[in-house]
Amino acid sequence: MKTKKIVAKRFRITKRGHVMHRVQGARHIRRRKDKRRQRRQDRMAEILTVRFARVIKRLIAT
Repeated sequence: MKTKKIVAKRFRITKRGHVMHRVQGARHIRRRKDKRRQRRQDRMAEILTVRFARVIKRLIAT
């Protein structure tokens, strides 16, 4: 099965196997958001849903 390129661009898998993604709402209308929220949104977040993470790993793995 080929790697789904759009999934590979949007998600990253850590060395321990956690699936990380970009936080939504981080790109525009930043002046309304406080600095703490902006810093939190600049980092990648882990996907905690096990079934969803398993699907993403299957689509990325070649």
